[in-house]
Amino acid sequence: MSLTPLIFLISMPNLRVLFIGDVIGHPGRVAVINILPELKEQYCPQLVIANGENLAGGLGLTPETAKELFACGVDLITTGNHVWDRKEILDYIDLDARILRPANYPQGTLGRGYAVLEYDPPIIAINLSGCVFMEPLDNPFVAARDIVSNLRGRSPVIILDFHAEATSEKVAMGQYLDGLVSAVIGTHTHVQTADETILSNGTAYITDVGMTGPIDSVIGMKKELVIRKFLTRMPTRFEVPGGDVMFSSVIFDVDPSTGKATSIERLQRIVKQ
Repeated sequence: MSLTPLIFLISMPNLRVLFIGDVIGHPGRVAVINILPELKEQYCPQLVIANGENLAGGLGLTPETAKELFACGVDLITTGNHVWDRKEILDYIDLDARILRPANYPQGTLGRGYAVLEYDPPIIAINLSGCVFMEPLDNPFVAARDIVSNLRGRSPVIILDFHAEATSEKVAMGQYLDGLVSAVIGTHTHVQTADETILSNGTAYITDVGMTGPIDSVIGMKKELVIRKFLTRMPTRFEVPGGDVMFSSVIFDVDPSTGKATSIERLQRIVKQ
C-alpha cells in the first residue's frame, strides 16, 4: 500500500495523544471546535485523533466535515463501517492521507488503513474494523499482525483504532497486541466504558472511548425515532438531535523510546449548545 506520509517533525521526551470518540453530526463537530483549543492548552497533546465516521448527519463523512475538524486542531481522522455512507468521500479519500478507513477492507479498496506520521520517532496509526455482528471484512487479527509486523521496525509507537461491536472481540484484540502496540482504542458503540488500563506488557487499552454527540439521544440519534424502530420494526430514517453534547475522549502517554504506554485517562466534558 502506498502512502504519502504526514510531516510533523517534532522531537519529544514523551508523547501525549488525545483520542476523541465518534463525532456525531453537526452538534459533535461544533463541540469539538468549541472545546478542543481549551483541551489542547490544558493537556498539551502532541497528536489529536478523532473517529469521524459519523461526521455528516450522523452517518458517513464528507470532505467539508473532515476539513472542519482539521481546521480546529485534529491531526488524523479514523473511521469504521459508515465510512462509505456519503458518496462525496469516494473521490476524496485517496487525496487526504489524514483520513483512514479500516485496513481490513479487501485489497483494492479506496483509501488507506494506516498512516506513518513523521514525528521523531514516527508514529504509526492503524484503523481496523471488527467482524462480530458487523460486516464480514478480512480477519482483523490477521490484518493487525501483518501490519504491525511490517511496520514495527520503523517505530515502536503504534496506535490502533479498533472499530468493533463485540466487547469480547475488542478485549481479545487488546490482549493479542499487548506489548506490540502502544494503544488499542475501541470505538463504534458510542458508550464510554470504564475499563481503561495499561495491559501487562505496556499497551494502553479501553473497550470504547464513547461518542462526542447529543446527550438527549439514543447513541447520538433522535430517541423517538430509534424507539419507534424498536417498537414497529419498520425502516426508519435516523436524525441527529440538537442539545448539549457529551465530549468523550481518552488521553494517554507513550514512552517514544519503547512504545509502551505510561498512562491512560478517560475524559468527558459536557458542551452546552
